[in-house]
Amino acid sequence: MLRSYYCVWLFLITGISASAQISGATSNNYDVKFYRCIWDIDPARSSISGSITTYFKPLQNLDAVELDAAQALQIDSVVYHQVKISFERPRQDVLLIKFPQTLATLDSVTVFYHGSPNSNSFITSTHGITKSPIAWTKSQPYGAKDWWPCKQTLTDKADSVDIFIVVPKGNKATSNGLLKKITPVGNKLAYHWKERYPTATYLICVAVTNYSEYTVLADLQNGLVPVQYYTFPEDSTFSRETSEQILRIFYFYDSLFGSYPFKKEKYGHAQTTDGGGMENQTMTFVSTFDIRLLAHELAHSWFGNKVTCASWSDIWLNEGFAKYCEYLSLGYATDPSRSRGWLKEISDYITSLPNGSVYATDTTTVANIFDYRLSYWKGAYLLHMLRWKLGDNNFFNGIRNYLNDPQLAYSFARTSMLQNHLEKVSGQSLIDFFDQWFYGEGYPSYHVFWNQVYNDQKNRVEVSFQQTTSDPSVSFFEMPLPILFKGFEKDTTIIFDPEKPLQTFYVNLDFFVNQIFFDSDLHVLSANNKVTYLNEDIVVYPNPANEFLYVKTKDFKSECRVELYDPLGRMIVDFSTMENFFSIPMTTLSSGIYILKITLPNKVFKQKIIKENK
Repeated sequence: MLRSYYCVWLFLITGISASAQISGATSNNYDVKFYRCIWDIDPARSSISGSITTYFKPLQNLDAVELDAAQALQIDSVVYHQVKISFERPRQDVLLIKFPQTLATLDSVTVFYHGSPNSNSFITSTHGITKSPIAWTKSQPYGAKDWWPCKQTLTDKADSVDIFIVVPKGNKATSNGLLKKITPVGNKLAYHWKERYPTATYLICVAVTNYSEYTVLADLQNGLVPVQYYTFPEDSTFSRETSEQILRIFYFYDSLFGSYPFKKEKYGHAQTTDGGGMENQTMTFVSTFDIRLLAHELAHSWFGNKVTCASWSDIWLNEGFAKYCEYLSLGYATDPSRSRGWLKEISDYITSLPNGSVYATDTTTVANIFDYRLSYWKGAYLLHMLRWKLGDNNFFNGIRNYLNDPQLAYSFARTSMLQNHLEKVSGQSLIDFFDQWFYGEGYPSYHVFWNQVYNDQKNRVEVSFQQTTSDPSVSFFEMPLPILFKGFEKDTTIIFDPEKPLQTFYVNLDFFVNQIFFDSDLHVLSANNKVTYLNEDIVVYPNPANEFLYVKTKDFKSECRVELYDPLGRMIVDFSTMENFFSIPMTTLSSGIYILKITLPNKVFKQKIIKENK
């Protein structure tokens, strides 16, 4: 069920090393301006042929350029100014093109090729009871070079792309941008698609089969935008069931994040047979028309397509946002009652393991980049916590500023750039937040102690927080923590902001509290939380203990003496404190039975403590 919502095609390239997947052409010395792609595709065959003309601007004087092109692609010829020129294969999956003179201004070169691409990037299959053939592409993150010679990078978007797809009659070809013309070519048809917005290489796509086609119109803030559907004939009726819902979500995103980034073209859905979906620019590929999947993929128009992560380490800027938009759309356009259930679902999944950071430290394999628990779900929860910490106005204004930043719009971004926009609009430093929640691993667990303290006829409530963390990379997670205080006739929520793992607060209320609830709306990612009412003078936990033994006393005015005796009766800990909430380190102690003695002015407390090693 979880994998059905992947917005990326999680393919592991069998037989190809991780270094081979990410090694690429030297391409930082030129800027791609335009691609003209001409492809001949028969969906019944697992092969492709065609030509790619790349218009590029040298960033320095060049006598050669490199393109990414898999070894499975046979290069037939390279033509420069109508003359064939030489080319080499200097490294795996790299095409080196040598020019007859040094280039310094805008120029172009055409590569003619054919081949049977890797079946994980250029897929052929069948659908329906008629076994109709289908072919489609999937390029994220390292698959574009498998099926066409290109500049596969996260540093350069082509300003525009013309795509010509020649297919057997009876088929339709879908791609990016607007369909400009369909031209008969013998017993085939040539589809011409034109994309005029900057496009990352991995977002260029093709799908071919006997599609049924229909269009609905989204009446957005800046005019009508066509929403095109290319569905299998057998599923056309089913796809229409979610049309109205996705239009509502389209309106919602358009007003919340700013106008649809590709409003001069279209938004499209093309059906494939693989699980999940892929947010190809203006033409999403989906296997099903589940509204949650559609909401996720549509969000990528803003997060991933308009502003694209500048490194696969920052993939959460694409996927975390799209996943969080599922939550936002649940509350707005579908079933608001499901929103809390969604948070609980992803919280339980994230905390099912104790470690892992949102920052993708290992980008050598697809599975590490698109770690569903971290890049998607924990990334989404990180955004949920930022929204809670900053407030709705600051959060959404910062997001809109990030999307509309002239340096980032239709270009690439790193996490620090999002952080900068959120800091500017809120006036808050987020250095610690990102250090702990983005780069750091794991999550916190909270034990909340509370007690009614009567003071001059007022109901004074003592609240103490004890935080432990699931991974040693973070010793303390800073977050504002909400507590709901409930009485028989009144209730109130107060937000606390602990600055250390053990901290006590006091609040005066105008009613008697009989119950408290910790973060009942799930604002903060955490797990294994406890709330304890101090009906005992002293609470000691956990027992058995491993790393720390925690002690909480009711008496917050008097000094207490703390002693710990080993199994031989020797005193190994002895100190006095005025704190009514403190810890005793246990890490260096051997396993066994110890005796804890706490002396208060009016009481002596003794308890057997079991020390166990993990």
